[in-house]
Amino acid sequence: MALVTINFESQYLGNNHEVGIILPDKPRSKSPAEFYGSGEKYKVLWLLHGTFGDYSDWIRKSMIELYACEKDLVVVMPSALNSNYSNWPTFATGYNMYDYLFDELMPLVYGWFPVSDKREDNFIAGLSMGGGGALKYAVNHPEKFAAAAILSAPAMCMDNMENLDASALNSSKNARTQNSIANAGGLEAYRNSYENTWKILDEKIGTGVLPKLYFCCGDKDFLWEAYNTFKNHALEKGYDITFEEAAGYAHEWRFWDIFIQKALTFFGLDQMDAGNPF
Repeated sequence: MALVTINFESQYLGNNHEVGIILPDKPRSKSPAEFYGSGEKYKVLWLLHGTFGDYSDWIRKSMIELYACEKDLVVVMPSALNSNYSNWPTFATGYNMYDYLFDELMPLVYGWFPVSDKREDNFIAGLSMGGGGALKYAVNHPEKFAAAAILSAPAMCMDNMENLDASALNSSKNARTQNSIANAGGLEAYRNSYENTWKILDEKIGTGVLPKLYFCCGDKDFLWEAYNTFKNHALEKGYDITFEEAAGYAHEWRFWDIFIQKALTFFGLDQMDAGNPF
């Protein structure tokens, strides 16, 4: 594959920003003019990293480049700091990660690279924080994606958040939740925003507008209980969502490397002949 790293000043993030992009390789059977001048538009996976990471995590810790090569797939990997893939207008000069994907990164990629902007050719996936981001993007803008894979990141019910006492909400364990609530303008605003993917799923499941959804988790993951809470809710409601688990895996790259392959299969991305370089 060709690996492109692009660094540019982002209007929506207010700083220089780095993105990794995996592009299909030219088969040796084709001339450069023939391949690069073909005008072909490729399917694309928007792939999101987790907390404490950046775009390079997927490149360094998984075999995503090989899997993309086998499927003739473009993979776009933005960096998101620890933003939860949300808008943070009060952070420094503003760090609007939620709007950034749709209003800046997608136009850039569609305009500068051989990537299809058709819904049926666009997929999104992520792990942990990135899984939550993938779900958030997919359910709030279902017209953008054919399918989404959420690795180790269940939808979380916000119905009983008001029952958390102040000490629990303000603990270091819940600092992210506390900051997110404050960022949204309070608990009620938070629960009624694009953050509440549980509520949005309840509203949109069965309407035919959502992309295909795939959730997975290891049974040793610290989010296992939350994963099963959401899974049981979805099964009780009869939601058309695919769930898959694996015994013995925690919140770890061994799990994510296996399940990103399963996600690509779920997306219907079969191995392509074009992935052969000869």
